[in-house]
Amino acid sequence: MTQAACKVTNLSAHEEDYETSKGSYNNLPQENYHTDHIRNLLLSEQLILRQQQQQQKNEAAVSKVKKEEKRLPKPKLIMIVDDNPDIVITFKNGLEAQNYKSGIKFFFKVHTYNDTTLALSEFRPNFYDLALIDINMPKMDGFEFSKQILELDLNIRICYITAGEINLEALRETYPTLSIGCFIKKPVEIEHLVRRVKAELE
Repeated sequence: MTQAACKVTNLSAHEEDYETSKGSYNNLPQENYHTDHIRNLLLSEQLILRQQQQQQKNEAAVSKVKKEEKRLPKPKLIMIVDDNPDIVITFKNGLEAQNYKSGIKFFFKVHTYNDTTLALSEFRPNFYDLALIDINMPKMDGFEFSKQILELDLNIRICYITAGEINLEALRETYPTLSIGCFIKKPVEIEHLVRRVKAELE
């Protein structure tokens, strides 16, 4: 074979190798692309499935809460007004603790105030079912406070809280328009407080 023929043969062989390697190179990225595309599709489907499962769990939880709320009795809204923060917190916790007992007849929601002026400014007619009002408070005593809220809401029931003795005859003369009948003597056991409040609400 002549030298020129050898050169032509070698060139053809090199060209064939180049084309072969070129084809392999072109095929490799395409295969990787398809693999990545399939993987991304699978991941997207898994993510969508997880989101749907989480949504179903959330909807089930909301439905369960709504069913439980329907089983509960209508809340009784209580206002407590006492200048002693410890008494207010104790009464609130004692009443609302009843909500976690089985077979409850009353479900209490308690709003508390240590200041009569603030309590009066935030008072909402036809909102509260009962008010627990301390008698001896600064700025305004319990009777004057109850007189003012009764001018706004005649339907609210009132229980007075006191640590002292009460002269009912003198009170009725001083406040003839007040219905003075429910008194809770301090200190008081929480069980007695709850029974008294329930009796007033029945």
